[in-house]
Amino acid sequence: MKNIEFLRILPLHGPNIWTYRPALEVWIDIGELEDFPSNIIPGFNERLTSWLPSLVEHRCSYGERGGFLQRLKEGTWPGHIMEHVTLELQNLAGLPGGFGKARETSVRGVYKVVVRARHEQVTRAALYAGRDLVMAAIEDKPFDVEATVEKLRDMVDSLCLGPSTACIVDAADERRIPSIRLSEGNLVQLGHGCKQRRIWTAETDQTSAIAESISRDKDLTKTLLQSCGVAIPEGRIVDSPADAWEAAEDIGLPVVVKPSDANHGRGVFIDLNTQAEVETAYKAALEEGSSVLVERFIRGNEHRLLIVGGKLAAAARGEPIFVVGDGKSTISQLIDVVNQDPRRGDLEEHPLNPVILDREPAARLELERQGLTADSVPPNGKKVLLLRNGNVAIDVTDQVHPSVAATAALAARVVGLDIAGVDLVAEDISRPLDEQRGAIVEVNAGPGLLMHLKPSEGTPRPVGQAIVEHLFKPEDTGRIPIVGITGTHGKTTIARLVARIIDLSGKHVGLACGDGLYLGQRLVEKGNRANWGAAHRVLLNRAVEAAVFENGSVSILSEGLAYDRCQVGVVTNIDPADSLPEYDIDNAEQLATKVKRTQVDVVLPDGVAVLNAEDPLVADMAGLCDGEVIFFAVDSQAPVMTEHLKQGKRGVFVRNGDVIQATGDKEVRVSTVTAIPITGGGAVGFQIENVLAAVAATWALGITADLIRAGIELFGTEQAEEQGKKRKAQTA
Repeated sequence: MKNIEFLRILPLHGPNIWTYRPALEVWIDIGELEDFPSNIIPGFNERLTSWLPSLVEHRCSYGERGGFLQRLKEGTWPGHIMEHVTLELQNLAGLPGGFGKARETSVRGVYKVVVRARHEQVTRAALYAGRDLVMAAIEDKPFDVEATVEKLRDMVDSLCLGPSTACIVDAADERRIPSIRLSEGNLVQLGHGCKQRRIWTAETDQTSAIAESISRDKDLTKTLLQSCGVAIPEGRIVDSPADAWEAAEDIGLPVVVKPSDANHGRGVFIDLNTQAEVETAYKAALEEGSSVLVERFIRGNEHRLLIVGGKLAAAARGEPIFVVGDGKSTISQLIDVVNQDPRRGDLEEHPLNPVILDREPAARLELERQGLTADSVPPNGKKVLLLRNGNVAIDVTDQVHPSVAATAALAARVVGLDIAGVDLVAEDISRPLDEQRGAIVEVNAGPGLLMHLKPSEGTPRPVGQAIVEHLFKPEDTGRIPIVGITGTHGKTTIARLVARIIDLSGKHVGLACGDGLYLGQRLVEKGNRANWGAAHRVLLNRAVEAAVFENGSVSILSEGLAYDRCQVGVVTNIDPADSLPEYDIDNAEQLATKVKRTQVDVVLPDGVAVLNAEDPLVADMAGLCDGEVIFFAVDSQAPVMTEHLKQGKRGVFVRNGDVIQATGDKEVRVSTVTAIPITGGGAVGFQIENVLAAVAATWALGITADLIRAGIELFGTEQAEEQGKKRKAQTA
């Protein structure tokens, strides 16, 4: 049987005709399978559900558990099945995303399949795997689901945001703050233009490079903390095994030996009591850092306090790691059992690290103290200590004494970190440190967040939310004013005119339109830049205070919008002859109701849709807008405009040659048509319409009528002057 053929894959990077979120739209040709729905292929449903039993959770059109399975029994086609299989493969790989659609086109056997794409590369792989799985089930051939999911899971682990960064992005999303991934790593922009902030895991654009360098120098950190009265363990840098022992004798046993500039507890040896232990620890610690520090051993458990913006956001405690003998297994075999705990692993998603003796010299030293090796077989029931301070992953946030939290916050402030992981050792975190000779041992930049998100015991903490609240004030959404413009005619002129008026208002504006990419009045790139890529570059620019984007139908259909929501959405008109058959859009009505409406769908609740009252297809979009609607019309008596104004709402129109802004029966004269150069003295009707749309859009942004007047009356003259200068230069 012929394989399902992929005809086209469209990566929709932003809001599109299907969903507000990024998605992949694949056009498939199922060929002769059009005549073979699922209910007439022998054994198909049984094979599919045995491979993917979790498909029972897919509700499909029934809206209830098992809904998709019911569709399989009734009979459905490969496009629809592939949609659900692709989504489930992504879900099993750790990339949940429930949105999917499958729709017939006007060509028999050709379907559009759309699935949510949190990462394009992973979703592409899932689509191909989904097709192969469906074909294997149809043809009764073997398919290795486990290997496929494992391959996709590896892609998710290597390509997608780590859980620490993802929790911050998710918290921003809950606040409706947009995000843009800036690299293949964990560098992410939150917000747009001049309102943006940047994060890299738990570091932000407020994290000082100097502070980060200080935090890596443990000895310098201790010196600074001590000067501010923060309790620290006494100690010093040493330069040889003999010097390490001398320092230990001066400080008093037991001691800790550790690298002065390593992170994540690597090469840290605690509770050392003999010269042999100290000298052995020195050599191992030197392999992990550039120098070695010997300091007083503090009794108690290690704790990690997460300080965000000067406040305690979460706290976790570590505990010793033991194995318990069974009289038969070696310590190495017992450790293998410990490592089977699903919480242990090397990936960032694992809150606990595996115990691997080859890379845990502290554990090997601990075994030597007990007269044991990895091959020793401890008696049944005997507890063998491996690490005195194991993974810090037990939540104790609610137990932290206020003075301890204040001391940790002071330590972060002294080092200069806006977000810090403060490590301290204490027997009881609910008591002040000075009562128990507790002390702060490290202050870390870029702390991991997983221990607080997925503690091995206790309550997960909303640390991503704490970081977002640190970066953005409660009323701050990270958004700049965005004006999106679509329609059949006039988009470029309106976009340039709106950008010019915003520029006059004092904002540095970015413009991506059919004439090019502009920053302020400077043309940065010539040619058609009414596309996702150019608009995306504008949103990345930290100098941009407002943005104007032209969005053509092809761009919306093939790329999606570059922004998730906008302050103002303009729809100019829909040409009755418009269609895009190559995208299965056969007439103007489909263009309006499926494509152009996208611009209105993304208007913010406190935003405005600017719509043509004299175009029925455009005027009908008013009901789709979450925000306000301002109609514009050349004819002040247009029925839609008249009814709109009767309701006390806003409109822009022409009466007796004057451009009028009206709110109900209150009117403001903006200009005279004959004074606006691009209208040709009022003779060019379509340009009058363009001016009205621009006036409405800039009014929606709160720009005054005087500034709008200046913008529309200067716009044509500036172009004429530029052309005159070019002609003079050519004839000189």
